[in-house]
Amino acid sequence: MTHNFLRSHLVSAVLLLALAAGLSTSLTGCGVVAFPVRATSAAVKIVPVAGDVVAAPLDVTADVID
Repeated sequence: MTHNFLRSHLVSAVLLLALAAGLSTSLTGCGVVAFPVRATSAAVKIVPVAGDVVAAPLDVTADVID
């Protein structure tokens, strides 16, 4: 019984590691890095007069990162 218990935990651990490796590989794209810049740009654009002026360099930065 202990052997089956350890084996099932080993299989679970291997599957969890494989899932983590797959997720980390898919999330390493530049979009993850550019997301905070794009979110800040969108928040800044809400400001009536200066929002677009301040957001322009942030948009360029996010485009360069992507």
